[in-house]
Amino acid sequence: QVQLVESGGGLVQAGGSLSLSCAASGSIASIDHMIAMGWYRQAPGKQRELVARNTRGGNTDYADSVKGRFTISRDNAMNAVYLQMNSLKPEDTAVYYCNAQYYSGTSHNDIWGRGTQVTVSS
Repeated sequence: QVQLVESGGGLVQAGGSLSLSCAASGSIASIDHMIAMGWYRQAPGKQRELVARNTRGGNTDYADSVKGRFTISRDNAMNAVYLQMNSLKPEDTAVYYCNAQYYSGTSHNDIWGRGTQVTVSS
């Protein structure tokens, strides 16, 4: 089993910065090809939405609401992904989830971390 372990998050005032980290652990050797890693978030009463995602080929997608403020980066060797969040706004408050999609043999896997709370006060 491969798990995603997230760290970071917390409480910050509007305009501040936070960083999130996520690394795969467990049966790392079973990952033959990491397709993509990224971050999603879910605010109370709302659906989970994409924040930023990075594919192994180097393509990066950002939600329009975070473009210019958030930066995603990856460490392919460590199967890790990071999210630097600057100029945070109260509407960024949510539980942030790490996601990874990978192949193990011919099996496609789509896994999630447990989530980490980000709270931005006004």
